[in-house]
Amino acid sequence: MDYSVTPNPDVPFKIRWQDDTLLVVEKPSRVVTQPGKKHEHDSLLNGLFHEFGNALQNMGEARGWGLLHRLDKDTSGLVIVALRPRAYAGLREQFEQRRIKKRYWALVNGVPKPAQGVIQKPIAEVVSTRKRAVLKRDGKPSITAYKVLEVKNGISLIEARPKTGRLHQIRIHMADIGCPVLGDAVYAGSVAMPDVLRLCLHAAELSFVHPETMQRITVQAEWPQDLRKTLTRFGLSEPTF
Repeated sequence: MDYSVTPNPDVPFKIRWQDDTLLVVEKPSRVVTQPGKKHEHDSLLNGLFHEFGNALQNMGEARGWGLLHRLDKDTSGLVIVALRPRAYAGLREQFEQRRIKKRYWALVNGVPKPAQGVIQKPIAEVVSTRKRAVLKRDGKPSITAYKVLEVKNGISLIEARPKTGRLHQIRIHMADIGCPVLGDAVYAGSVAMPDVLRLCLHAAELSFVHPETMQRITVQAEWPQDLRKTLTRFGLSEPTF
């Protein structure tokens, strides 16, 4: 079969949960979710087509070749992929009704105040050569709940639970309260931050109702290996579920 997306066996990812109808995979940092300019052959979707090409081709472009959502290139963590049209439709409905539960972990500069809160500021995407988001009164509703897990040496380990899925949502919301995610050169502005290996943001947990069995599925991905030294550097403990 000729595939619309070029399969690439060299794209790294881990399967965290699967059955015949859907997958939950863990994407490493520095891998884009879908093909685009300069990343026509090295995206997560290219890797998925190597293993699940027939099913994903059957999903078609209108269903995003099975992709239900995306992560930023520099963000690591969990992504849901549908392998059957019925599963895609059921999960899409859950996303639209905000019934997919997501948990992220992040290292941020400074100490968020209050230590636990909800940020509700609309976000709009900026159309330019590079995808970017801005806070804008007439943007789309955007809600991020967060809480501080630990603070050491002026750096906070936080948990974020976005209720919506806007472009760069956690990054722009945390930057707006004066605590940008470490490694985020786009939204940190003039805030002086320590140099780190990469963006310190990880999609750690996804919880959803299986569209066919109607059972709740919760999938987790522990704190990534490449950021463990960063935790140690600031004297922070590894977060647990």
